[in-house]
Amino acid sequence: MSSRYPVRAHPSLYVVTAWFVLISTAFAAQARAPIKPGFNLFTKQQDVQLGDELAAEVRKKATMVNNPELTAYLNEVGQRLLRSKEARNSGFAFTFEVVADSAVNAFALPGGPMFINSGLLKTVDNEAQLAAVMAHEMSHVLLRHGTNQASKVDIIQIPLALAGQLTNSDTLMGQLTQLGIGVGANSVLLKFSREHESQADLFGVHLMADAGYDPIQMARFFDKIKSQDAADAISFLSDHPNPGNRARAIRAEAATLLERPYGYQTGQFQRMKQIAAGIHEPPPKKTEE
Repeated sequence: MSSRYPVRAHPSLYVVTAWFVLISTAFAAQARAPIKPGFNLFTKQQDVQLGDELAAEVRKKATMVNNPELTAYLNEVGQRLLRSKEARNSGFAFTFEVVADSAVNAFALPGGPMFINSGLLKTVDNEAQLAAVMAHEMSHVLLRHGTNQASKVDIIQIPLALAGQLTNSDTLMGQLTQLGIGVGANSVLLKFSREHESQADLFGVHLMADAGYDPIQMARFFDKIKSQDAADAISFLSDHPNPGNRARAIRAEAATLLERPYGYQTGQFQRMKQIAAGIHEPPPKKTEE
């Protein structure tokens, strides 16, 4: 028999419901809002052109390691990291090359050319740590941090330079040089802000997870660098400034991801370490006073 009186929920039920909504909202807020490229006067095609021009200069000046087996290994790891939707739809074709340099470092140029120092290969403890650094550098490219920074230098003259109206130079590097915008190793294209570093960390966490690599290994790598030889830390952190609580932020971002199995391996990491151990780096060049 139905009651003539409406059934009223117990007051505690409202409290539980409100608490559930609050917790759900908190988790939703915790999940990363999509990180998207910022203001940019360059087209993606110009990112690629600039990256290709800069990469040619790097190859002229650096001591390159031409080992097909090592290159194939890095390409396999790199292509695995490009499985995410954002990476696949970026329009950037990444390349991976090794530089004989004892500094624990790596960098990627606009458009996708990535250069990995032999010192980094000798330092990482496992493939996931190598993937972490590569994912971080890929994120700078995918988020177009280099040309984003260059775009802010001179928002009046840069559009003219990009249109080729300032000089008769047939290179994008030449156009930017005419504006006094350096495009070398210490230029705005590679010296990222702490905000950009934070974005690359968090975006890289997702690239790693989508590829099957444990993103916690990124935090462990940064912890390793901090605790290692001072020269290694200075070399890496000078190009990758710590945005603050770096490892903690990476672990917090990883905690927002849906649980999934990690542990992907190419099975070639130990072979890579053997090859890397045999690379003889030239002595560091003296910096000019």
